[in-house]
Amino acid sequence: MPPRFAYWTILAGGLPTAFRATERDDLLPTFRRIREKHPDAEMKWFARGRLWASPDDAREHAERARAHGHRDRSWRPGGDHRDHRETHKAAARARNQSRRRERFARKQHGPAQDHSRESGSDQAPEKRRKPESMGERRARRPQPTSATHKRKRRS
Repeated sequence: MPPRFAYWTILAGGLPTAFRATERDDLLPTFRRIREKHPDAEMKWFARGRLWASPDDAREHAERARAHGHRDRSWRPGGDHRDHRETHKAAARARNQSRRRERFARKQHGPAQDHSRESGSDQAPEKRRKPESMGERRARRPQPTSATHKRKRRS
């Protein structure tokens, strides 16, 4: 059975019990028995993460919140409703945007030429070495000369 997110529950000693039901009448017999031992027991409606006196209270609160209007992302509690980190975020966005432009330009037009070097740029740039395969590394590795280090080849 899927979990319920709106139900009646019994509170005994200010703590919730495991007794839950969607209909109040289903819990009344259990509630009466618990109330004999715990006079402070009460039945509450649980919805949207809070306990309410009744489902009507929860519904009214939801309607008031809906009528109040939806807050946008920039809303913050307190005074001027401004995010104090926004200046840092804006600077970071500008920095990132300029880096993206540079990266895009390099991809489109090739790397920028550094003209601050002395003449000598007529030499070809050094080529990158291709990574060696495992077999090439083994062939290049010096072989041990001592008899104790020689491996016996298996046939």
